[in-house]
Amino acid sequence: MEPTRTVARALVAPGKGILAADESHPTMAKRLAQVGLESTEERRRAYREILLTTPGLSEHVSGVILYDETIRQSTGDGTPFPEVLARAGIIPGIKVDGGTTPLAGAPGEVVTQGLDGLRERLAEYAGLGARFAKWRAVIRIGPGTPSAACVEANAHALARYAALAQEAGLVPVVEPEVLMDGPHSLERCASVTALTLRAVYDQLARQGVELDATLLKPSMVLPGSDAEPVGDDVIADRTIAVLRDTVPASVPGLVFLSGGQTPEQATARLDALNRRAPQPWELSFSFGRALQAPVLRAWAGRAENTGAAQAALLTRARLNGAARHGRYRPDMERQVAEALPS
Repeated sequence: MEPTRTVARALVAPGKGILAADESHPTMAKRLAQVGLESTEERRRAYREILLTTPGLSEHVSGVILYDETIRQSTGDGTPFPEVLARAGIIPGIKVDGGTTPLAGAPGEVVTQGLDGLRERLAEYAGLGARFAKWRAVIRIGPGTPSAACVEANAHALARYAALAQEAGLVPVVEPEVLMDGPHSLERCASVTALTLRAVYDQLARQGVELDATLLKPSMVLPGSDAEPVGDDVIADRTIAVLRDTVPASVPGLVFLSGGQTPEQATARLDALNRRAPQPWELSFSFGRALQAPVLRAWAGRAENTGAAQAALLTRARLNGAARHGRYRPDMERQVAEALPS
């Protein structure tokens, strides 16, 4: 288990975090459509090559979560993407869940599928160069939800996945996402997050998962998207309070998801969390859209925009690196962008 413990600690090294580039085909199609592009295999490959070959990315990005298609793809010169990352000192990872499906007997709720054949897929991904994995569960807040059945089913699936990942020599990133959609209050989100995390860690213990060779990818405790907003310091205080009550200190790090926040919001709130030091775990990031949205806008499918797109990614990586130390300030958005090559 020692190699996986080493990888887990490396993924949350000070000043660094994870780039989530594991969008499914439907999600990637939506992202590309926002900049007027059709989703084709070659276009997805070209876009991912821009992300993964960004010079200097390893300064603030420790690992990248890939999708099944992406881990099998290569750069234009034929270098497999996992090899590109490893050469740059970035740890390749892989999304292994099969997406959500309606949960029987629980209208409006879902459970994540993909456990069938997972042992074999994990072994294949390890052979392709992956050193960590990720599985996402989805918890919705609404009238009467989440149900106990939904929380238990998703926690159990997360724990079974984590045990299989460790058996394959991969670090499991455990992601129980509490969605921010809806009018719920900050306190309602806090109670649902606490309920979910307690269930997850109960199931991880039952499945014999070694917590010091795992990472948690939690949601920040946020008011619903249709609720009255609150300040970043309030969000940070409530998030830390929930985590200290539910997450064992043996977990080496938490890599927060951005979950519908703007890039600026996600970075500012990550900074607020890291200003509440010391904590028993590293407080890091595993951002997808919050890192990639400016990249897509800058690229827009044009090869001549590659430099601008990579500069946009490096900007956000550096800002989140500063937030990891609690040193981010809003005026740095302009300062860091101006310091990058045009």
